[in-house]
Amino acid sequence: MRVAHICLSSFFIDNRAYQENELAAAHMEAGHDVLVIASTHVHGSDGRRAFTEPGDYRTQEGARVVRLPYHPGIPHALAKSLRIHRGVYRLLETFAPHTILFHGMCGWELLTAARYRRNHPDVPLFVDTHTDFLTSARSVTSKWILHYMYYRPIVHRALPWIDKILCISTLTEDFARDFYGIPRECLEFYPLGGRPQPDEELERRRISKRAELGVGEDEILLVQTGKQSAKKRLPEALRALAAVPEARLRMVIAGLLMDDVRTEVEQLISNDPRVSFLGWQNPNDIEELLCAADVYLQPGSQSSTLQTSLCCGCAVILENLRSHEPYIAGNGWLLGAPSELTRVFQRIAAADLDLDIMRVRSLEIARKCLDYERLAQRVLPEQETRMIRESERAGRRV
Repeated sequence: MRVAHICLSSFFIDNRAYQENELAAAHMEAGHDVLVIASTHVHGSDGRRAFTEPGDYRTQEGARVVRLPYHPGIPHALAKSLRIHRGVYRLLETFAPHTILFHGMCGWELLTAARYRRNHPDVPLFVDTHTDFLTSARSVTSKWILHYMYYRPIVHRALPWIDKILCISTLTEDFARDFYGIPRECLEFYPLGGRPQPDEELERRRISKRAELGVGEDEILLVQTGKQSAKKRLPEALRALAAVPEARLRMVIAGLLMDDVRTEVEQLISNDPRVSFLGWQNPNDIEELLCAADVYLQPGSQSSTLQTSLCCGCAVILENLRSHEPYIAGNGWLLGAPSELTRVFQRIAAADLDLDIMRVRSLEIARKCLDYERLAQRVLPEQETRMIRESERAGRRV
C-alpha cells in the first residue's frame, strides 16, 4: 500500500521522534511504500528553527522524502506562513497513494490535497491538527489575519473532501470546533504517540542509564526536558525541590535554558548538588534518560515528550490542562498551581505511595492509547484497517 505524508504545514524534522517521523516509520515497518512531501523548514542541532535545501532522499527506514522550496514568487518571510509550494499535485499523481495524511491543517497545500481527493474519490484524506490557543494564534495578527482570514477559509474549502480531522488533544478539538467552526462530527481524537518499551528492554536501559548517571537503586530520579522558558516553570520546580531536603531525590534537566530563565535557573542548579544539567540531548538520549527516570516533570505547558515518558514507564507531574487529562489514571498528578509541587515532592520523598505501581500504570496507558503501530493503522483505508483488525483477532484466538 502507498501512503503519502504531506508535511508542509507541520514540519518533517529528520531523525527526531516527532509524530510525522514516527508514523511514516510505522508505515514502512508495516511493509507499506511511503512518500513524505516536506518543506525546507527543519530544526537545527540546538533545537531552534532552521531551513535546509530542497532535496530528494530516503530516511533510515526507507521512506522517500521530497523537500520542496517555498513558492519563489513570494518573499520567504511571508511564504513560510502562507505555505505555498509548487509541484505537490504532480508528486501525488506520480506516487498514486492509497491514502493521504496531511500533517497540520494550516496551510495552502491543504487545497491541493483536497483537489487530489476530489479527483480520486477512493483515496481517503486524513488531516491532523496540533493547533490550540496555548501554542498558536497568540497575537492579533496571528489570530485574526493568519488563522481566521487565511487558514480558516482554506480548511472550510477543503472540508468536503476530508475524511477526518485528527486532533492531538482536547484543546486542539476545542480550537478546531470553536474558532475554526468545524463540526464536531468531523473531528476525532488522535493523540501524539510513542513506542511503548517492552518490559525487559525497559529494565535493561533503566539499569544501564542510572549507572551512567550515578543514580542509586534507592534514589528517586526526576527528569525535566525541552526548551526551558518561563512557561515551562523550571525555576518553580527547582525552588520546590530545594524546599524538600530529601537526599534520595535527584533531578536531571535536559534541554535548552532560554534567556527569560537562564540566570535564575543556573543559580538554583549551583545551589543544589542533587540537580544536574545535561544540555541539549538527541531523541535517543532523551529516551534513555526517561527509561532511567522515576518521574517525568512537566509543571508548565505541553510537550510531546510526555508521551515518550509514558512509553518509558514514568510517573508524571503535569500542569492541569484538559489536554493532559487522558494521560492521568493513578499514575501521577495534575498541578493547579506551581506551589503544589512542594507538596507532591514531599509525598514522593515520604514514600507514602508506590512509584513502581504508578510507573506500570503509565505503561498501560501508553500501550492502550499511544502505540504508533496502532495509530498508523487508523489512517489506512477502511478495507486495509479491517483486514488488520481481523488478523489481530485471529492471532489472539490461536
